[in-house]
Amino acid sequence: MSAEENSPGTVVVRILDKEYQVSCPPAEQEALLKSARYLDENMRKIKGRGNIHGLEKISVMAALNITHEMLSKTVQLNESRHHTAQQIKYLEDKLDRSLQANRQIEIS
Repeated sequence: MSAEENSPGTVVVRILDKEYQVSCPPAEQEALLKSARYLDENMRKIKGRGNIHGLEKISVMAALNITHEMLSKTVQLNESRHHTAQQIKYLEDKLDRSLQANRQIEIS
């Protein structure tokens, strides 16, 4: 990465019809804009339900929902990694047994 890619620029994001200026390196601007759109969508859903009022409360509920999603996906990812590691270990053991059986045949 060049120094230009690391030097922060200012990006304007719009969330619930309010603009926010955020300092962000150019290489990360697309991810920031995507994150802002995701947050805006979540906050609009909460606001649209009509049972939560006030920007602060809507923001906190959106943060809780997004954090819950992230933690759930982290658990799923860890379970998937564990399952994959078990499958790899099983295949390694099976390969070792096959190689060992082949060595015994060659020795005989």
